[in-house]
Amino acid sequence: MRDGTPFEKHYRIGELAAIWGLGRETVRLLVKDDPGVVKVRMGRKKAHTVYSVPESAARRIHTRLLNPSSY
Repeated sequence: MRDGTPFEKHYRIGELAAIWGLGRETVRLLVKDDPGVVKVRMGRKKAHTVYSVPESAARRIHTRLLNPSSY
């Protein structure tokens, strides 16, 4: 599948945390400001924000996590 297609798989924070072997809060901090991540606010509080991470963004973030010196 091509990067950025509208029908690519999306991940939630908990799914990425399990796949990457990291804590949910760590993953949230990694993805929250990425331009490809979709944020859906449920109510007024930030605690009720749902993050939907496209596969292309997840790959980019994970690559950056593994190779921090190249960014």
